[in-house]
This record gives sequence, structure tokens and C-alpha cells, in this order.
Amino acid sequence: MLHVRHLAALACPLVLLSAVACTPNAPGEDSKPSAAPSSGASDGKGSGLRLTDAIGRLKTTAESRTGYERTKFHLWIDADHDGCNTRSEVLIAEAVKKPQKGSGCRLTGGTWRSAYDGKTLTNARQLDIDHVVPLAEAWDSGASKWSADRREAYANDLDAARSLIAVSLGSNRSKGDKDPAEWMPPAKSDTCTYAADWVSAKLRWKLTADRAEKAKLKQISAGCPQTTVLYMPVR
Repeated sequence: MLHVRHLAALACPLVLLSAVACTPNAPGEDSKPSAAPSSGASDGKGSGLRLTDAIGRLKTTAESRTGYERTKFHLWIDADHDGCNTRSEVLIAEAVKKPQKGSGCRLTGGTWRSAYDGKTLTNARQLDIDHVVPLAEAWDSGASKWSADRREAYANDLDAARSLIAVSLGSNRSKGDKDPAEWMPPAKSDTCTYAADWVSAKLRWKLTADRAEKAKLKQISAGCPQTTVLYMPVR
């Protein structure tokens, strides 16, 4: 079943290049529902940039966290006014077994697979919604210059299937604000997908990369020859 995440703000279909990473080394990537439009890694059946070529499109600059505060990114909103905020929308879209939706969009009875560590979880409270490119990293690489509305759109980006993902609390807390030079998912099966998701999110939002980050991504891409990247830029 296809799940389309709706967020009207700033979604602009300028270019559709590719976004779901797939490699023979990364089993289980297709367990996550895809969406349209999407961003992230590809199974190689569709068109898209090779991961190494997508990395080459990242502008390299130094980063600065001066002035960063998490509260400068408005979380979580109910963009379509259906009673479920962004967190709940991601949980519903990504459930392996769909949860029941109760009053106030309280979710019960679902099952989720955390790609970062391969854990299967059955309680929505056991999951965090991770920004693949963390808020602080986005700030460092361009979001510090954005308007409040654009930062809100980034923080609640449901138009890209893999900008926000549901993962275990432990894996998300371990990642924190780290970039790929500092942290990669412990589940090796997620390596190529995660790298593609990271690059697609950065290209989608026109964010930059620092030298260590880009070097690590290039290193990873050497082991992901079949991985392609899809992204849809926002204005």
C-alpha cells in the first residue's frame, strides 16, 4: 500500500531525480512503505542518480552552530487538520502492522521495524521520529538563514517519504545530532539506504556538507554501487 504524506508548505516539484537506496548488501530495505513524492534510496528499478554522483552535488562548506536552539524548529504540527500530528502520521505510514487510532490520534496495537538497529517494536512510545538530517545539522548547513516558516516545513516534512523515519528510542538517542562522519546505523543492512536518505534530504533542502561528512559519504558509496538517490527540491 502506498502512503502519501501531505504537507502543503514549500513542496515544489522542480526536479524528480530518485530516492530509495537499494543494494545487494542491504536486505530488508523494502520493508518500509514508499511514498510519492519520495526521497531516499532506490531498488535500482527506477531512474535516479548514483549515490556517488548525488554526493558530488553537495556543496562543501564549513558549518556553524552559532545561535542554534531546537525551539527554532516548530514540532509537531497537524498540517491537514485530521487530528494526527506529524509524529503520528509517520508512525501510521511506517507501521508494519497498522495501529488502531483512538481519541486524540492515540495509536495502539501497531508493529514497527526500526531500520537503524533492526528491532521490532509494538508500542508507539518505544519509537522516536528521527529527522534523518538532524535539526541541529540542518541549522549548521543552511537552516540558520531560513525563515521560521521554512524551518517548520523542514521539521514536519511529510512530502518526502524518508526525511522523517520511525526508529527505536535507543538508536535515535545514540545518533543525536551526529552526521555520517560521526555516526552510522549499527545495522549494516541500513548503511546504503541511510547514506542515500541523508544525501537526498540535504539535496532536497539545499543544505551543504562539511569536508569530513562528505569524505565519509564518499567512502560509504564505494560499497553501494547499486544505490541510487531520488529527491524533489523545495524552493
